[in-house]
Amino acid sequence: MRDFTSLTEREILALAIGAEEEDGRIYADFADRLRETYPESAKIFLDMSVEENDHRRSLLDLYAEKFGQHIPLIRRQDVRGFVTRRAVWTMPTLGIEAVRNTARQMEIESGRFYRAAASRSTDAAIRKLLGDLAEVEDHHERQAGNIEERHLAGGKREAEDDVAQRRFVLQIVQPGLVGLMDGSVSTLAPVFAAAFATHQSVNALLVGLAASIGAGISMGFAEALSDDGKISGRGTPVIRGLITGAMTTVGGIGHTLPYLIHNFWLATWVACVVVVVELAAISWIRWKYMDSNLVTAAIQVMFGGALVLACGVLIGSS
Repeated sequence: MRDFTSLTEREILALAIGAEEEDGRIYADFADRLRETYPESAKIFLDMSVEENDHRRSLLDLYAEKFGQHIPLIRRQDVRGFVTRRAVWTMPTLGIEAVRNTARQMEIESGRFYRAAASRSTDAAIRKLLGDLAEVEDHHERQAGNIEERHLAGGKREAEDDVAQRRFVLQIVQPGLVGLMDGSVSTLAPVFAAAFATHQSVNALLVGLAASIGAGISMGFAEALSDDGKISGRGTPVIRGLITGAMTTVGGIGHTLPYLIHNFWLATWVACVVVVVELAAISWIRWKYMDSNLVTAAIQVMFGGALVLACGVLIGSS
C-alpha cells in the first residue's frame, strides 16, 4: 500500500481513471435499483454515470498524450487513506435516503481527491483537468443532495446539517464502533478463560484489565497509523486513534469490572449480563448509524460474541 503523497502524476492519473470507471458503474447500479420506485432519480444517476464515463475518457486521452498507452492498475485500496466503495449488489435494502447519502459522500471524496491531486501536479494541462473535475464533482454532490427533496413533501423532515452528520459518523462513530466491537468481543475469551480456569475473581479481573488496556493501546496506534485522513476525510489520526483506543478499553473493561465482586459465580453472572448489554449497544449503533438491519445486526453480533465467550469458557474449563 502506498501513501498518496508518494504517487507520481502518471500514477495519479491512472488512479483517477480507475476511480471514475468504478464510480460510473456504481451510479448505473443506483439507477437500476431505483428505476421502478423513483424513475426521475434513476435518470439523474444514469446521467451522472454517463458523465463519469466522459471524465474517464478525458483522463484517458490526457494520459495517452502524456504517458503512452499502458495504464498501470492502481486502485483505491492500493493507496493509503482512500475509502473503499461498497458494491451496490451487497446492499440488500437501499432506500432513496441511503442512496442520496452514499452518492453525496462519494462526490465529496472525489472532489477532495481531485483538489489534492491538482495541488501536487506541476503539469499545466493535468492541473487544469483535475481542477475542472473537482468542480464537476462538487456539482454532482449538489445534485445528489437535491434528490431527496424531490420525494419528500415540505415539512416532513426537519432541516439538518448533512455534512456535519456525515463527518460525525465518519470521524467519531466509525472509529468508536470499531474499538467498542474489538474491545467487547476480543477480550471475552481471555477474561472468561481465566475466570473458569481458576474460579478466582481477582485473576479474571487482572487478566481483563491487562487485555483491555493492552488492546486499547494496540488498536489506538493501529487506527492512528492506518490513515492520515487527508483524502478520506476521516479526521486527524490522533483523535481517531484516541477514540478507537478509548472505546476498545471501555468495551473490555465493561465485563471485567464485575469481577471486583469477590463471589465468583455472582461476578460471572453479572459479567454475562454486561456482555449482553454491550453486544446490544453495538447492534443498536450499527442500526442507527450504519444503515444495518437491527435484527440482522443483533443476530450477527450476538452470535459472534457467544462463540468467543464459549471458547473462553471451554478453554478455561479444560
